[in-house]
Amino acid sequence: MMNERISRRTFLAASAAATVAVGLTRVTSAVEPAATQPVEPIIDIHQHTNYWGRSDAALLHHQKVMGVTHTILLPSGTPTNSPSTHLGQSNGLQAGAGPVSTCINLARSHPGTYFFASNEVPDLPGAISTIEKYLKQGAVAIGEQKFNLPCDSKEMQAVYELAGEYDVPITLHFQYEWYNTGFDKFEAMLKKFPKVNFVGHAQMFWANIDAKCDQKTGYPHGKVTPGGLTDRYLSDYPNMHADMSAGSGLNALIRDEDYARAFIARHKDRMIYGSDCPDPAGHGPTCTGSQMISAIRRLSPNPSTIRQLLFENARSLYKLPIPI
Repeated sequence: MMNERISRRTFLAASAAATVAVGLTRVTSAVEPAATQPVEPIIDIHQHTNYWGRSDAALLHHQKVMGVTHTILLPSGTPTNSPSTHLGQSNGLQAGAGPVSTCINLARSHPGTYFFASNEVPDLPGAISTIEKYLKQGAVAIGEQKFNLPCDSKEMQAVYELAGEYDVPITLHFQYEWYNTGFDKFEAMLKKFPKVNFVGHAQMFWANIDAKCDQKTGYPHGKVTPGGLTDRYLSDYPNMHADMSAGSGLNALIRDEDYARAFIARHKDRMIYGSDCPDPAGHGPTCTGSQMISAIRRLSPNPSTIRQLLFENARSLYKLPIPI
């Protein structure tokens, strides 16, 4: 089973070697780094401190080179040895991501440009109180919720209720039999919590744009068969949003660019740019964040849609105090 659960680190390494994707290499070679593009505001809704040991200075450099003007930092939860963290394997969001204190420190040292979310392992005693504590301190979201629990479990529903009470988005990492399991059951949550803004992310979220998704392959290739669960959730539920970050989001756009153009046209109001990129450079074949910016610019029908995906949707959803 583990060989089917491709890690982000594995994906990035494969990208650098041009195996996952011929398409990734084509995008990178055809477009200059984002920093050389015309200046425009860009909000990155998905970044981490300490990502695979990356320093704060390297993170700041990475975001600047990509052309990102505002960043939301998503913390990990409390390290714990429990089934929900795969007996500790998933501590640090399985990526060495820093706790909320590191996110708060960076956000407060860069006011107006860096923001932070709140997070905790949902089945820990006091998890809701912990998440609420940081919401009261100014967290603009909850997440990244990346734990081994069914997406409709009572623990997750308690977090959804809190998100609704504070009117903040919640980012969910969907991965087959590993994180937020049971994606096919998530529709019931969208119905039960209509005022909660859910932000879908990761392999199973993006693989399910395809009606023929086998639910196991994290980074599928080839033409997309319309009618997948993710497409339907976005069409039918105004509280479903799409985090475009990481190799999973990028792969979803470049595997079938004709489909991607139509997908963007349908869902441009609820697609949001994120990078979730751990490299220190901010450009090149291992920087999925800069490649996604390039793909958005190429596949969007007009400058207005580009601005929506890169800035306006995030500014509105996260209620960020950023002047227009």
